Amino acid sequence: MNRPTLPRRHAVWLGAAAALAASLTAVFAQPATPAAVQTSPMSSAAASAVPAASDASVALAPAAAASAVLPPMRVPAPKGVSAADADPLVAKGRYLAQAADCVSCHTAPGGKPFAGGLRMDTPFGTIVSTNITPDTGAGIGGYNQQEFNRAVREGVARDGHRLYPAMPYTSFAAVTDEDMQALYAYFIKGVTPVNAQPPATELRWPFSMRWLMVFWNWLYADQKPYQPVTDQSAEWNRGAYLVRGLGHCGECHTPRGRLGGPQATGEGHPAFLSGSQVDGWVAQALRHAEVPTAAQWPVPDWVDYLKTGRTAHTAAFGPMVQVVQNSTQYMTEADLRAMATYIGSLGAPKGAAPAQAAPMAAAAERAASSPTAAALRAGDPAKLPPGAMVYLNNCNACHTSSGAGADKTFPTLAGNPVVLASDPTSLIRIVLSGSQMAATQGAPSPIAMPALGWRLNDEEVAGVLSFVRSAWGNQAAGVTPGQVAKVRATLAPSVAGAWATGR
Repeated sequence: MNRPTLPRRHAVWLGAAAALAASLTAVFAQPATPAAVQTSPMSSAAASAVPAASDASVALAPAAAASAVLPPMRVPAPKGVSAADADPLVAKGRYLAQAADCVSCHTAPGGKPFAGGLRMDTPFGTIVSTNITPDTGAGIGGYNQQEFNRAVREGVARDGHRLYPAMPYTSFAAVTDEDMQALYAYFIKGVTPVNAQPPATELRWPFSMRWLMVFWNWLYADQKPYQPVTDQSAEWNRGAYLVRGLGHCGECHTPRGRLGGPQATGEGHPAFLSGSQVDGWVAQALRHAEVPTAAQWPVPDWVDYLKTGRTAHTAAFGPMVQVVQNSTQYMTEADLRAMATYIGSLGAPKGAAPAQAAPMAAAAERAASSPTAAALRAGDPAKLPPGAMVYLNNCNACHTSSGAGADKTFPTLAGNPVVLASDPTSLIRIVLSGSQMAATQGAPSPIAMPALGWRLNDEEVAGVLSFVRSAWGNQAAGVTPGQVAKVRATLAPSVAGAWATGR
């Protein structure tokens, strides 16, 4: 199994010092995906999560929004936990850390939780995640509250060295003081100390010069603790706090500029949560756009998706699988509903009502009686468009002739935002290397799609995806063999299959 790699961004050379800072940004400004490593005393994977709210908290009037952002916590301690974890503040911090998916980045394969040691190869050297257990020698046991806060929200370690923004401190800056206290209490009192010092991160010069991050921080690290929007509901404010703060959804789902910083940090900008490519996958748009997006899902679909990794019509894939497994499945329904409410409002037409039905359900119903479905059922090659026979031979058994799939088992292809995305990278990668659903408490079966890269060449993959993107009423641009070859070249030989580019 290959080590995770850190996504890279192009940089602009703006003078000697700025050039070095831009180079660092190109490597580290894009946050690590859930399988990737962060390089700080308190890092977390890209996830969509933060502290729990009681169900009653979301029913408050807009005037009460300020207090609703941080309602009283009522998180019962799980059976068998330590006395420290039974402390309400520690229990709250435990929830926050679990929701933020800190464990994914700070736990090596087979290692102790939060002890670090996860290695990641980059073109500039190897990064190793740090030990964030409360061990005073190898971990963060010597940090006080102020030092902890500075590391998490400002990207400055206890000894003063700068953290790379793979640790998304620019988002964590929005987290409230109260939540920071809970996180600190958990990591100091509720985590088992591990006296294990991970190998040092080794980057070539000038990328090893952390102080150059001062320039990048001057441009992008200016966010303040979240301030509720008074003319929005308490639930909306709660969702905004979760998405923009500790959840740091924008770190992956917002496109980056030439210096690696986010193009936008607030819901008013059309680029915010408009989708981006991360480590070879496309992080979907989480706001309304000209084409269907996940922002148009009804709230119950979002709750299902984040709780179980699947809905009746689609499923998490790529890095989101780990996010769901290690993070969002443990969030309260109130928090998930708040996030869905906020996301559903982004870019929506003024006065538009929240979605009440899943758009993919209607698309699948229409697709069942479409000419494409009838032609596939007939199986007559002469009546089928290019790529359709590849679909019949490889996809039809699960996704069906109508592209409807099967509820919570095989995703719907008709009207699916992933299928219709302007960038087909994720779709290509799923066909080449396969995909496995999350295994969660609510849906424990990790149903998988097999890799087809070993049996389909670039032309065949391009053909079947072009067919899928234009069948059953779908209207998306075709896929070219060159696009398939480009994605295949990024995969390990064992994953890419026998049909290498150029064969």
